[in-house]
Amino acid sequence: MNDMTLSLGGAIILALDIYAIYNILSSKASSLSKVIWTIVILLLPIFGFIMWLLLGPRGVK
Repeated sequence: MNDMTLSLGGAIILALDIYAIYNILSSKASSLSKVIWTIVILLLPIFGFIMWLLLGPRGVK
């Protein structure tokens, strides 16, 4: 893999994590839940995003 591919992959992961964090912060979940999910996403970017997709709080509809 070249550097361009790695950079593109990192940019995609960053964009998905920012999207997840935005949705977490705009959800009606408790403050503690928001903090925990945000920390999980920041510490485990790929795995945390997948966990959030399956289990996380949803944004305001």
